[in-house]
Amino acid sequence: MAALPFDAQPGERYVYGYATDILGALIERVSGATLADFLATQLFGPLGMNDTEFYLPPSKVDRLAVVYSATEAGKLERAPDPGTGVGQGAYVKGPRKSFSGGAGILSTATDYARFLQMMLNGGELDGKRILSRKTVELMTVDHLVNKQVEEGVGFGLGFSVVKDLGARGVPGSVGEFGWGGAYHSSYWVDPKKELVVVYFTQLLPARDVDDHGKLRTLIYQAIIE
Repeated sequence: MAALPFDAQPGERYVYGYATDILGALIERVSGATLADFLATQLFGPLGMNDTEFYLPPSKVDRLAVVYSATEAGKLERAPDPGTGVGQGAYVKGPRKSFSGGAGILSTATDYARFLQMMLNGGELDGKRILSRKTVELMTVDHLVNKQVEEGVGFGLGFSVVKDLGARGVPGSVGEFGWGGAYHSSYWVDPKKELVVVYFTQLLPARDVDDHGKLRTLIYQAIIE
């Protein structure tokens, strides 16, 4: 990838690219371990994320959620099996060799909420420190200079960051950070409200589903203090 030309020069514009995948490869070079082993020992294990891994062990196959696709007629149908495009994924019968820094990990809402709670706590959970407080601060502030992901939203180190609530135009807080997944999942952390939200779905494509907006509205209108 280093031999390929840039989409844009640094600082020229925001590009949603392969930075996190490159970071995963860098971790493997520095640690001498596969990314799967590194994350298992340094992150998932200490945080008690017992259902988070790149590929399913046989004992958990029956717990894997089915992926669905929204049709133009407004109905749901089962997405294709692996090998026919983006669909069910090769998490059970695949070669178990691809450990991507940017995508592909299996998890549960409960496990991922523990990770986000650690971030909300400034890098610590249940007495176990994963990241320093200053590292978390650096990850969750905007790093784009005179650029934005969308109106009112910048980007930190792995998270989108809300900069201007009015420009963004939806309920939330300045300083809120989060992102989403390819299968229509969404998550965010609102430090001002001490709030962690994890919303996992298995839907691709989602088409005109408006559940994300309704979810956010219902959550914030329920806050009375």
